[in-house]
Amino acid sequence: MKQLKVFIMIFCLAISIPLAYVSWQTFAGLAQEEKAQLSYFSEAMFDEMETALGELIRNEERRSVEEYQHTLVEDGSDPRLSPLAQKPARPYILGYFQNNPDGSFQTPMVADLQQVPEDMLSVVDELAKINQVFNQKKFSLPASPPEVDKKQSLPVIVVENEKSSIGLADRYLARSSQKDVKTYLGKKETRTEEITAQQALNMVREDQSRQVLQQEVDRAHSLSNQQDASTQGAGTGAWNPTTPHPAEAKGEEGLTGAVLARRFQVEVAPFQSVFITNQQVFIFRRVAINNQIFRQGFVIDVPAFLNHLADFQFKNQPLSDFMSLGMQIMDQGSNNNVIQIGPSLSSPRFSTQRRFPAPFDLFSASLQADAIPPSPARRPLNVALVILGTVMLSGLLAIYQSARTVADMSERRSQFVSSVTHELKTPLTNIRMYIEMIAQGIAATPEREQDYLQVLDAESARLSRLINNVLELAKLEKKQRSFHYQEGDLTDVFAEVTLIMSQKLKQEGFTLSIHAEQIHAFAYDKEVLTQLLVNLMENSIKFGKHLPRRELTISAGPRDGHIRIALSDTGPGIPRQALKKVFEDFYRVDNELTRTAGGTGIGLALVKKFVDAMGGQVQAANNSGQGCTIALDLPS
Repeated sequence: MKQLKVFIMIFCLAISIPLAYVSWQTFAGLAQEEKAQLSYFSEAMFDEMETALGELIRNEERRSVEEYQHTLVEDGSDPRLSPLAQKPARPYILGYFQNNPDGSFQTPMVADLQQVPEDMLSVVDELAKINQVFNQKKFSLPASPPEVDKKQSLPVIVVENEKSSIGLADRYLARSSQKDVKTYLGKKETRTEEITAQQALNMVREDQSRQVLQQEVDRAHSLSNQQDASTQGAGTGAWNPTTPHPAEAKGEEGLTGAVLARRFQVEVAPFQSVFITNQQVFIFRRVAINNQIFRQGFVIDVPAFLNHLADFQFKNQPLSDFMSLGMQIMDQGSNNNVIQIGPSLSSPRFSTQRRFPAPFDLFSASLQADAIPPSPARRPLNVALVILGTVMLSGLLAIYQSARTVADMSERRSQFVSSVTHELKTPLTNIRMYIEMIAQGIAATPEREQDYLQVLDAESARLSRLINNVLELAKLEKKQRSFHYQEGDLTDVFAEVTLIMSQKLKQEGFTLSIHAEQIHAFAYDKEVLTQLLVNLMENSIKFGKHLPRRELTISAGPRDGHIRIALSDTGPGIPRQALKKVFEDFYRVDNELTRTAGGTGIGLALVKKFVDAMGGQVQAANNSGQGCTIALDLPS
């Protein structure tokens, strides 16, 4: 049995170690997958923010350079107000203004800076102050937006199947369908527009820039006169494709209209930003007209802008349930936290950051998480491991229990063989001894000889019953035992048992009492019931003959639809823990009494097998006083 335990332990370790390693590797892979998924979704949320920023810049890029004037003057139409003449609809935009080449300031919100409406006064004053700060910084700015490495974060997973990635991202993000607007961020190429001389003059007030442009218009006037003379003299000639033909320009307004209709090439650079204060950032574009640089743009209220971005891109996202967002602005290389949604973690389990492309390269966003949400694959894996562990443990216990049962049964069979050998040897020895005594004439009288013969008969009957019990047990195990049922009320059974056991009872000093109630006739096998009661009585006699009180009681009567036959004795009883085991094959209670009393251990097992074969039940119980009771419940 010790070898079996060692083998089971080795087998358990041989299975558990690889299984534990595979489980550890699987959970480690899941942890990496969870972190990679969170990184992917964080980057996707940053992309959504960039999409919103790109949409803002796209709308601003589409604005004509003339829209930064209060009044728009177009050929052949009445003057009209610029779309930027009103207060900005977006709450995070303070206002729009234009910085002229000489550093002067104008805004489309008012027609004349000398006559500012009261409702615009505070905004215009603030824009004027910002223009002064900008004048101090504009010459140190690069001509084009700087390169920004926006991948200041954990690696992003590349998902080949777009459909599956979108479905997976929906667990954490409500994604935008606009993907092309991000191309407006981080642009370095300039674009070209064409405006008329009148539109160019409208862009500036009375300053040096206007004088330069006026000189250019006068030069165009002179050039137009020369072209007109050449046209009248020769009839044909080359002319600048950007300058309308004089014949087309002449009319009611004459040559002046032709000159003012001349087209100017305007170079518009991409938007870039400049830090004003922690609360304000100026986002502008460079507009080059005839080698004169104008700067047009809008002022962002930084806290309002970042809160707007967080409200629409983070707060309503599933990510906000377990992550915190920080939005920063960069000033001279250092990040200043402007807003923080969720707790700021000193040692987060997950952290990623994104610096946005120009013109929002002053801004960055960071995401932190104290706990990474578990993958949906963890639950079935945990369930599978629990089931596998339970099955393995149950299997090992079942193997151990089966092996233990087999070992116990083998030991019982070995004890049975030894007991049967002893039980067979005892009556054979007695029979041989009494035969020799009779043969040698030791029995001096016929009465003594008759006593010897009775002993021989009893021992031979005992030997016969022992052999018969072994044979009956073998037949029952093979299900080869047949039964011969007959109708009766058990009277014949009790008479037969009394006759068979009378000599034994007298010899051992036991008394037998039979209490049978009125029993209606039912079918039973007389021979089998007689054998069962004899076995039970011999068992009680064997274990109770050393006690002063030696009584056996047989009772019979109907009970709960069955006929109960019970044998009660006044013996030592059965240990409580052995009450359910005494009917097992070859089982014997391990105590001093069983070792001295002898026996084979098949008596009660044979009783149970016979009763089960007849469709009944058998049970053992200790009496309230002395002894125990074995009850047979037979179908009526």
